[in-house]
Amino acid sequence: MNAAVPGISVLILTRDEEVNIGACLASVSWSDDVVVLDSHSVDRTVAVAMGCGARIYEREFDNYAGQRNFGLNGIGYKHEWVLMLDADERVPPDLQEEMLRTVASAPDEVALYMMRRRDHLFGRWLARSSGYPTWFGRLARVGRVRVERAINEEYHATGSTCRLGAHLDHYPFNNGFAAWIAKHNRYSTMEAQLMMERAGPASLRGLFASDPVARRKNLKELVYAMPGRPVVMFVALYLVRGGFLDGRAGLTYSMLRAWYEYMIDCKYRELQRRRAGVAV
Repeated sequence: MNAAVPGISVLILTRDEEVNIGACLASVSWSDDVVVLDSHSVDRTVAVAMGCGARIYEREFDNYAGQRNFGLNGIGYKHEWVLMLDADERVPPDLQEEMLRTVASAPDEVALYMMRRRDHLFGRWLARSSGYPTWFGRLARVGRVRVERAINEEYHATGSTCRLGAHLDHYPFNNGFAAWIAKHNRYSTMEAQLMMERAGPASLRGLFASDPVARRKNLKELVYAMPGRPVVMFVALYLVRGGFLDGRAGLTYSMLRAWYEYMIDCKYRELQRRRAGVAV
């Protein structure tokens, strides 16, 4: 790592991302230090990444926090700032320019920059039905950020956190609907397990915390405690947030999000009954 050289290293997590990895790597071709951390893909993900000049590391997947923490702390980088990406994300030119300009003059106390994503489906940005805007910690100063929570991770920085104005572009359905459903089937299992393990209910006071990570955590806990959450989710995204204005893409995404919440509920009830020793 050489802090004297202005620039950004890139870390991309992959597993069977042959469809996405080429375009993702092309969007960060401006970086001279790109790492692909692969979870033993069985398709051509690694071959494509090597052909594009990326450094390859492999690690058995345990959970998303573990994978990102290894990527941040178990790999050496040329630069002191690392942009963390998923293979279905793309860095547009305005975000590239803002990030490079920002890290060149970042104060020492800043350890993490957050950004928003634009989710796309059927060729359009889901500006309303996706729940936009949600802030994600993605541009981290090496050695000063840790990741918690096995899924839908939380980023904790030793230092201050700031926000960027430009967006990442996200194509969550680029591997097909079957892949999205399979992924969220796994996610719902992990979310149900976390619901069983959580320490206690959220507080209303937590919704007004200064830390956006804490606010999101408390909001998630309150939403999980809400009766009829899948229906509430659909109404919130499609009607209240105006997802119907996103056309067929908005209807499709709102229904899929409601299904995801319903799967979490089903699996949570299943775990409760198994813990009580009764049949599902």
